[in-house]
Amino acid sequence: MKLNDISDNKGARYKFKRVGRGIGSGKGKTAGRGVKGQKARSGVTGIRQFEGGQMPLYMRMPKRGFNKPNRAKYAEVNIGRIQTAIDAGKLDAKSKIDASALVEAGVIRRMFDGVRLLGVGDLKSKIDIEVAYATAGARQAVEKAGGSVAATEPRGDAKADAKGKKE
Repeated sequence: MKLNDISDNKGARYKFKRVGRGIGSGKGKTAGRGVKGQKARSGVTGIRQFEGGQMPLYMRMPKRGFNKPNRAKYAEVNIGRIQTAIDAGKLDAKSKIDASALVEAGVIRRMFDGVRLLGVGDLKSKIDIEVAYATAGARQAVEKAGGSVAATEPRGDAKADAKGKKE
């Protein structure tokens, strides 16, 4: 093999089609753009939702819901991921586990407004963990292993229960 024998694979390079060069080329007159109009002109991109001046469908549909701009964001962690970190020696099961310990161990990248504990995976170690929220399954799994969960922020139903007890 010589350097002058090296070439691209067949079809790797596409030869540009010269359009608008007479009817014999097969791409003459309108150059494959159909008939005249806005889409036949150059520089037209944003007419997919344009309906000829009529109010577009996406604007006619009713808007629903509300996105709270200052909504709290939580770092979610599964109990299986915590067990993996304990097995790897990154977390100490005997000491209290909180958001800063999870960040230090590399279980979560940042704590945001708190940590939400989810119940996916198996937990064998007895741990005492302090999080913002814990799902019922996660709480049950931690207590089954002999540990305890301290939730710093009560869920909506817990708030309702507290309100009901006051009245």
